[in-house]
Amino acid sequence: MKLNELSPKEGSVKDRTRVGRGIGSGKGKTGGRGVKGQKSRSGVSVAGFEGGQMPIYRRLPKRGFNNVFAKDYNEVSVERIQKAIDAGKLDKGATVDLDALVQAGIVRRKRDGVRLLGNGEIKDGVTFEVNYATKSAAEKVEKAGGSVKLIAPKTKTAE
Repeated sequence: MKLNELSPKEGSVKDRTRVGRGIGSGKGKTGGRGVKGQKSRSGVSVAGFEGGQMPIYRRLPKRGFNNVFAKDYNEVSVERIQKAIDAGKLDKGATVDLDALVQAGIVRRKRDGVRLLGNGEIKDGVTFEVNYATKSAAEKVEKAGGSVKLIAPKTKTAE
């Protein structure tokens, strides 16, 4: 057997259907697209169109609103801070703020600030500079010998 003698198994490979190549092909004239109209042509754009009937996205009432003054905080638990300290990503003596969290890879991107949550336990006394801290988080940090300093959030103006 030679390389030029290799071929796929009989019946395993079908020829591609060439549409619109004459009446004798069985897929001629309309090429399997039915007849006339926008959908028979390429570049169809009728999503949401209901044949002239009022579309469902216009029949249903509008709901809710988007608060332009809402704050988008990075939420970090004391447990994640402790894991980062144990892994050597955060220094025990340094102040933990948004910049330190981004540098340590705990927070991916800076948002409007940091919200400290009380999930888990913390053993090391760390100084935090955050925008918000839950009561349980503040208690756990102070019990471990650290402190929580609350800083004012950045103001967001309406665009």
